[in-house]
Amino acid sequence: MFGRLKELTELNGVSGNEGEVRKYIREYVKQYADEVWTDSMGNLFAHKKANGRKIMICGHMDEVGMMVTRIRDDGLISYAAAGIDPRVVVGKRVAVGKDKVMGVIGSKAIHLQSRSEFESSYKHSQLFIDIGAKDKADALKYVNIGDYITFTTKYEEFGDGLIKAKALDDRIGCCMVMEMLKNSYDCDLYAVFTVQEELGLRGARSAAFAVEPELALILEGTTANDMAEVQGHQWVTRVGKGVAITFMDRGTITRPAMFDELKNCALENNVIWQIRQGNSGGTDAGRIHLTKGGCVTGGISVPCRYIHSAVSVAAKSDIENMYKLVDSFLKEKRFEKVLSVLGQ
Repeated sequence: MFGRLKELTELNGVSGNEGEVRKYIREYVKQYADEVWTDSMGNLFAHKKANGRKIMICGHMDEVGMMVTRIRDDGLISYAAAGIDPRVVVGKRVAVGKDKVMGVIGSKAIHLQSRSEFESSYKHSQLFIDIGAKDKADALKYVNIGDYITFTTKYEEFGDGLIKAKALDDRIGCCMVMEMLKNSYDCDLYAVFTVQEELGLRGARSAAFAVEPELALILEGTTANDMAEVQGHQWVTRVGKGVAITFMDRGTITRPAMFDELKNCALENNVIWQIRQGNSGGTDAGRIHLTKGGCVTGGISVPCRYIHSAVSVAAKSDIENMYKLVDSFLKEKRFEKVLSVLGQ
């Protein structure tokens, strides 16, 4: 599982440009699914047919990244970004365009900054990408306006059972959905890998409309703020303290029956778990639960420090506990109890 996660995180898949990730996943899932297809949005579906409830498990393929907006006369590149704090990108290595031209994000040197510049944070519009071009004409030999830009961080294991990589949000979820497809469950299972989650949950809307699931599990990498400078009530989740179960976020309030059954499943199967505190952020559940007549959704996530940056940190044990929870929930048909309590 972790070898597959390594390969997934090192693929490039900025929102709207998920093709590399989709191709990799498609080659894997076609050996386990009865049918595999891609919709016009770019969502990838793998259907494992069976009688019973229609269940959807979902992870999003896209990662945060940037796009070339201008090539300056001096050969430096201006860019646009979504969901990335500009304070964390200076000095980071990136790959630009389909040829993965190497570059570095730069800013004015510290000893040339005015006091006001030094005491304030740079915006993305004040930063640039240097690909080593001598001027605009030289840069245009390698990159173009509209090219996608991706961080180049490699997956590494370090410390006491930790991993660091880019795109853990949400290649963790994609990896987990792929693992579930290898198993057999007593339900009509749709494994869905969505696009453009980071730009407003766009792929999830059309994916849920197509599948019309009775219940959906959204598998994610979520924020962990468990650092000394942050007060405990702001931690959201803690790395190494178990898989996180969501009761509420910015886009979804989990039905009590769904939350309780996930919690009970964890307790009865010796899964180490925690509640995802706070209501900031959102997942594909925010669109899926609203589709057509509505859908019961559950959020299961792995805590990740430094999310939406060039490198995030997660615990292998939390990922293993996610596997145990999702597998147990499906194997024990816990979805039946949730849906029966809700009269469905």
